[in-house]
Amino acid sequence: MSFNFKTIDDLEVSGRTVLVRVDINSPVDPQNGTILDDTRIRLHAETIRELSDRGARTVVMAHQSRPGKKDFTTLEQHAHVLSGILERPVRYVDDIFGCAARESIRELKDGEVLLLENVRFYSEEVLKRSPSEQAETHLVRKLSPLIDFFINDAFAAAHRSQPSLVGFAVKLPSAAGRVMERELKTLYSALKDVKRPCVYVLGGVKVDDSIMVMKNVLENGSADLILTTGLVASIFLAGSGVKIGRVNCDFIKSRGYCDFIKVARKLKKKFGDRILVPVDVAVCRDGKRVDVPVSKIPNLQIQDIGMETIKVYAERIREARTIFANGPAGVFENPDFSIGTQDILNAISSSDGFSIIGGGHLAAAAVKMGFEDRIGHISSGGGASISLLAGEELPAVRVLEECTHP
Repeated sequence: MSFNFKTIDDLEVSGRTVLVRVDINSPVDPQNGTILDDTRIRLHAETIRELSDRGARTVVMAHQSRPGKKDFTTLEQHAHVLSGILERPVRYVDDIFGCAARESIRELKDGEVLLLENVRFYSEEVLKRSPSEQAETHLVRKLSPLIDFFINDAFAAAHRSQPSLVGFAVKLPSAAGRVMERELKTLYSALKDVKRPCVYVLGGVKVDDSIMVMKNVLENGSADLILTTGLVASIFLAGSGVKIGRVNCDFIKSRGYCDFIKVARKLKKKFGDRILVPVDVAVCRDGKRVDVPVSKIPNLQIQDIGMETIKVYAERIREARTIFANGPAGVFENPDFSIGTQDILNAISSSDGFSIIGGGHLAAAAVKMGFEDRIGHISSGGGASISLLAGEELPAVRVLEECTHP
């Protein structure tokens, strides 16, 4: 696995108009539009600041949430926050590719930054099509004549084939931004040169993602051991014949994951001891955490892995030379059931091996619990990093590699 695309270093951007696609999708208070966490904005500010400092006329394109969600809103507040982080004015226009947007782009001077409106306000943005088809959308055809270079910095959305992510790379000289470049170099390098033993810790509630990754890394031999936590563990326990209680079976059914119990059974039969399941779990009884062996799980919601499991998992993690982790071990938002997640993160951070956390809730937990500076790499994109680990192509990366321009 390798990469073959241009970066900002390959472009002479001074005096040129540069369209940079970022992913500053942030937690937003639905009542007043206030941004509750500016982590992603700060992350992409590095690319935007560099372009501005080098004299580019920088046009920023981004999305916030998706239609139907409470936080599907304008990017006006994002412009204010970005302006504060950059310590320079960031113009905002409540238009994407109409007359107001195009005129604002034309008026840009060297070093100035303009943020366009939420690109998902445009209905065609949510449709999945090939890059060549997306290149013919109104968005791409209207803006491309005004742009000299396209830079994709939105690694977190790189697994999506949408106009703003793949269409411009077909039409314009394109490159990866600093976030995209750093993510891909780190992940590609770790996947190409895996230090042994390599341990995957897969949990959370997105079982389909975890099993997709599990099948890929076990079958291609890149993983030596899988440690299951969260709902992933519940499904593997059920697949191993453990009676996990009606309430937990009902939860699996409510998520539409019943079919994965059969998949888990087949994987466990095929790969045996390379997939570890908990020996005990934690439930809430009379308002308190109670750890029970998996042979005696009551009809109560499983909320964390148990203390004996934590000891076993921590030991295997500390022995690892490469660690990939995705998804929390339990309901980490509740202090009583954050022990599994916290102790696993502690084991990862104290290991001598190189560690990667695949974004999402586990990344948020790592930051919240103070492990951020002790993890090798925390990915900015859960979906994109999971797709990469599962052996899938990232459309936005592929188009950067395939589309060459003079």
